[in-house]
Amino acid sequence: MTLTRRALTFALATPALLALPAQAAGWPERPSRWLVGYGAGGASDIFARMIARALTIGGGPAVVVENRPSGGGIVATEAFLASPADGTNVLHVDNGMMIYNPALYARLPFDPDRDLIMAAFIARFPFFVLVRPDSPLATFEDLRAAGRREAVTYATPAVASPHHMAMELLRRRAGFEAAHVPYRGMPAVLQDMVAGRVDCAIADITNALPYISSGRARALVQLGDRRSPAVADVRTAAEAGVPDCVAYGWMGVCLPRGASADTQAKLNQAVRDAMSGPETRTQIQTTGAEALPLSVAECAELVRQESAVWRPLIRELGIRLEG
Repeated sequence: MTLTRRALTFALATPALLALPAQAAGWPERPSRWLVGYGAGGASDIFARMIARALTIGGGPAVVVENRPSGGGIVATEAFLASPADGTNVLHVDNGMMIYNPALYARLPFDPDRDLIMAAFIARFPFFVLVRPDSPLATFEDLRAAGRREAVTYATPAVASPHHMAMELLRRRAGFEAAHVPYRGMPAVLQDMVAGRVDCAIADITNALPYISSGRARALVQLGDRRSPAVADVRTAAEAGVPDCVAYGWMGVCLPRGASADTQAKLNQAVRDAMSGPETRTQIQTTGAEALPLSVAECAELVRQESAVWRPLIRELGIRLEG
């Protein structure tokens, strides 16, 4: 199946697809392991445990979430690929693991393009450029004008994070200068943004929403392909005059490349069913994330399209990490 960019864009932008009826998925058929490459309490861990809990409602086989934190999710991916490719092990991935790693690391003990297949999509998280409430940068136009006079400073939770890449895309498309100030995690980013130690920060909606809704931060622009329903009064980059500037953080679930088409289909349907359950839907809505029921083919097309945008940018920026 060949999926056009228009078809993928439609699938990503159409909330009505979330109303698909739940069907018996047939996964997991026996106790399974859900590997997460990040520590307990982070967004990946929270979503993995949310889905695992939904999958076992009604007495289904256990799905055990196992955290293997490391830079770039490399340790978890190695452990996953060393396990049987029989569908009893799945890998929780994000765009860093699937898209960025091949461009960031000179040597990886695996090749995500060759060794992994994304069997299901979980959710995506639009990014927001935030400033403190009393910032002189009252609008995105103010930020762009300031960055054309001299570099503004922007904070992210890490070098080569999706946040870092999103801001680099925005500043290049909009034509202004900005100096990256990396931190260790979002709490420090938001704390220093509010304190005025940096001009602005870029945050995913899960972290941005509490600050925006409480008035502790002002959002200048969002980088989604459409306005987030949770923050509908903030313009997209396209609406602010910056076309072709879309950036999301996102999560999915992988199987080894050798997994059967039947196993892929079962896992895909199981994740879609779990994400459409009433408890899970309520939890997702509180985060501002967008759950999308992509097919296996649509997942593959998403990876292809994202790789074409972000890998050249990473190489152009000259960012290299040690494995």
